[in-house]
Amino acid sequence: MVRVLFVCHGNICRSTMAEFVLKDMVAKRGLSGQFHIESAATSTEELGNPVYPGTQRVLRAHGIGGFEGKRARQLRRADCNDFDLIIGMDEANMRNMGRMLGGDAQGKLHKLLEFAGSARDVADPWYTGDFDTTYEDVCGGCEGLLNFLGASGR
Repeated sequence: MVRVLFVCHGNICRSTMAEFVLKDMVAKRGLSGQFHIESAATSTEELGNPVYPGTQRVLRAHGIGGFEGKRARQLRRADCNDFDLIIGMDEANMRNMGRMLGGDAQGKLHKLLEFAGSARDVADPWYTGDFDTTYEDVCGGCEGLLNFLGASGR
């Protein structure tokens, strides 16, 4: 089983979008039983809050559901042992993830768009209000992640 944890600042927009997009992608491929997918925050600002309304809207517009019970949680040091890949959305997330997890000695930390062949950050709709661009970024990263996992034999 491949265990994937997506991480962003608050765990209400980008990381939750990635969590449910990837769950949808693996379900459509009949691979749900081969994956465990979650998301978390680097900050404490949104802990316990539901998925942000703009994220809910764009997910629903693409026929993706299942997020109704999702609540923001914070990244924990134990996540380093519990997940195979811990994937941040931007450079600030990556720095905070490394600090919170005590580094990346196991090579588990990645930025999502690396899997799409880009060094860019995933657009943050909290600031831009553009959830559609974020969705496009997330889909590209998740498709690339699935290709990477297939190529690496995971």
